[in-house]
Amino acid sequence: MMDSVFGEAVDYSEARINRITVRDVREALRKGFEDYKINRTDVLFLCLIYPLLMYLVVRLAFGYGVIPLIFPVIAGSALLGPLVAVGLYHVSWRREQGLETHWRDAFRVFRLPSIGGIAILGCFSLALFMAWLVAALTIYRSTMGAGTVWQLSLREFIGQVLSTPEGWAMIVIGNAVGFVFAAAVLCFSVVSFPMLVDRPVGPVNAVLTSLRAVAANPVPVAVWGLIVAALLILGSIPFFVGLAVVMPILGHATWHLYRRMVHF
Repeated sequence: MMDSVFGEAVDYSEARINRITVRDVREALRKGFEDYKINRTDVLFLCLIYPLLMYLVVRLAFGYGVIPLIFPVIAGSALLGPLVAVGLYHVSWRREQGLETHWRDAFRVFRLPSIGGIAILGCFSLALFMAWLVAALTIYRSTMGAGTVWQLSLREFIGQVLSTPEGWAMIVIGNAVGFVFAAAVLCFSVVSFPMLVDRPVGPVNAVLTSLRAVAANPVPVAVWGLIVAALLILGSIPFFVGLAVVMPILGHATWHLYRRMVHF
């Protein structure tokens, strides 16, 4: 199969998918933590940007009275995680090669031949994130009523959600729709972003490879998705501070998971 990175033909037929187990997922997490420990100071500095961004978005939600968007923003952090972690994949790649690593190395991704593909998938991830926020607000309006979106305090919002049939309906529908968004992002990104860092391929083949890897390993990938969701939720409490630790560990671990699922 041939792919194009902004006009350059690349032979991608040599990619092979490995079947992995839950043990491989645990091993990827272990190696991701090892990478984090070695580059702890650097990646903490780098990944502070992400929790700060999430915090600012939530502050804006408070400032404009859009309280119902706070949880969707927290949940939606998983949709942007693969894009944010691209620099970390490159740091893990450099460590694999025995090269010296520094936080500045994360920005070397902008020099990669496949940066165009990374940008395309990044824009797609951002579009999915915005679509999720629109869907979440639409679900809130359809279940709780359109007239109250801009008027509730946080306490009133939580009270309505937890104590009314409409609130429970919103929780069930919102979680179901959120699961669809999260599963879609997991399927197309778990291999594609690391692969674009690793090889000069185009976004189409990177996504197709990711889908093939998920199809060959549905249970381990599902376990990985649950681990990612749980850690991101924990890292978001309180005030997203924990994401500065969770994000680099998950980023490095994703690289090692990719290495276990795809070979050339």
